[in-house]
Amino acid sequence: MATVQVSEAEKVYILHGVRDDLRVDGRGCEDYRHMEIETDMVSNTDGSAKVTLGHTDVLVGVKAEMGKPRPMVPDEGYLEFFVDCSANATPEFEGRGGDELGMELSNTLYKVFNNRYSVDLKSLCISPGDHCWVLYVDVLLLQCDGNLFDAISVAIKAALFNTKIPKVHISEDEEGGKEIELSDDPYDCMRLNVENVPCIVTLCKVGHRHVVDATLQEKACSVASLIISVTHKGTVTCVRKVGGGSLDPESIFEMTETGKRVGKALHAPLMELLQEEESLGKKRQKVGFLG
Repeated sequence: MATVQVSEAEKVYILHGVRDDLRVDGRGCEDYRHMEIETDMVSNTDGSAKVTLGHTDVLVGVKAEMGKPRPMVPDEGYLEFFVDCSANATPEFEGRGGDELGMELSNTLYKVFNNRYSVDLKSLCISPGDHCWVLYVDVLLLQCDGNLFDAISVAIKAALFNTKIPKVHISEDEEGGKEIELSDDPYDCMRLNVENVPCIVTLCKVGHRHVVDATLQEKACSVASLIISVTHKGTVTCVRKVGGGSLDPESIFEMTETGKRVGKALHAPLMELLQEEESLGKKRQKVGFLG
């Protein structure tokens, strides 16, 4: 994960500010930086979105391809994740650093999104045991200024909302064999229900308090972080601790409660703005929220 060095004086300044619920950029401990979202960005994908959070920039593309269902769940499709850390985002992504971070992010995304509670995987089934839709979710980190997990999760939800999967017509030939035909009408498509797709909230323990949407400087003052994925109903679907320091049970409880509250509050304005942006068609501009 990208890091920066902070001096002892900067660290004291940040710690004292967080203690008094006033961060260096004027935010409170539970406030996000301004976030901007654009969908339908990449022409050769079935859905895409770009999210800018502070100076963190993330681009997500979704490509639907036909595949074979997994033997354990023959009536479900599935998601595959690939995270590419652009070497231009930060010098630390050059060489092996970017590969290791990409793998870490991918593994967490599988846990958060690739399950029947987040995405209706049964809706991706075409023919049980034979054919299903596989959604290849490609994440590109363009610029890194802290809080990658949150920005990626919002971008994935927006890209899945934007995804249009061709309708499939199955017919049988005279010998009983199945013929699959994809509709070439762009309006004859299936849309995913993304209502239950969670958003990730990362909380960093700074001093005796915790902050949402930490900058790289704040992260440098943090002993450990908690990554919490939360649905629109406030249900926690995944919790992961990152960082070398330890968290006491009381801190974990408080951070989880904050994550549930903050995460639940993200969904309604996000969905509202995605629907609003789509209704504008070609006239749409960048949509910002949480500013």
